[in-house]
Amino acid sequence: MALARGIGLRLIQAGGLLLAVVVLNFLLIQIAPGDAALVLAGQYGSGDPEFLAQVRADYGLDQSLLVQLGAYLGNVGRLDFGRSFFFNQPVLDLIADRLFATLLLAGTALAFAMVVGVLLGVFTARRPESPVSHGVTVMSLVGYALPVFWTGIMLIILFASKWDLLPVSGMSDLRYKGGRFGRALDTVEHLILPALTLGIIYLAYYSRLARASMLEVLESDYIRTARAKGVPERVVVYKHALRNALIPVATIAGLQFGALFSGAVLVETVFNWPGLGRLAFESILRRDTPTMLGILIASATLVIVANLLTDLVYRLIDPRIRVGGAR
Repeated sequence: MALARGIGLRLIQAGGLLLAVVVLNFLLIQIAPGDAALVLAGQYGSGDPEFLAQVRADYGLDQSLLVQLGAYLGNVGRLDFGRSFFFNQPVLDLIADRLFATLLLAGTALAFAMVVGVLLGVFTARRPESPVSHGVTVMSLVGYALPVFWTGIMLIILFASKWDLLPVSGMSDLRYKGGRFGRALDTVEHLILPALTLGIIYLAYYSRLARASMLEVLESDYIRTARAKGVPERVVVYKHALRNALIPVATIAGLQFGALFSGAVLVETVFNWPGLGRLAFESILRRDTPTMLGILIASATLVIVANLLTDLVYRLIDPRIRVGGAR
């Protein structure tokens, strides 16, 4: 009962937060320099004042800011994000078409970074003074410091230009005419470099975080007690210590989902990956206000959902929270 009440409270908080994000994003884009009517008029090849006035009237741009905000909030409540100025399609359809590609890229990069990073963190924590541990530490610092776009370009040069091993553009080969299994393999080949590029920086972060957390847990009294009782070292490390060491890693993973999406914008642009990041980049260049707002709402929703899931995972990992109820 306490768990359900806690989840309900967090859902209410998430709804209020999402409303605040929608209002803030709308106001920031509206007060930004530039005129959306000029962008629309340019698409039709006309800059005539009468035509501009007609465009503003058709899209409600001649109304006051509060009236536009109220109308937009009402439309968003009906899941109507408007129509793209540039693509001339419903924004919701554009987001739906690109959402899977971004989730696939971000999810793969996050899974790679967490699994490999935690394993490296555990290994280096067990042998903190070994040469391998110091080497992993140096590589982690270098990986964390590298700009994501630079890493992507270097991987393209290495794996495409030099060795010609992997594709570097798009999500699949349009010329491929094989079955579903072959199509899936083709998507995996296109996914490797973008996911590796996005995951490297977080791999470095999680390996350092897991190492520090593991070192702290291994010095705990209950770990000493388990070892004194003769519990096998493998059980001590991977059953007792690792579970508690994962708590900060899981917490940071959920909180950094927004940063992961921001990195996806650059990665999708470098690799021409057809996701929300690429769509956001194109919308910003063309001042496609409805599409930009729709992407911001979708991004905020993803981050809020990720935080809620992190809270649930946190409860599963740490039994003290389950016992204590909602807090």
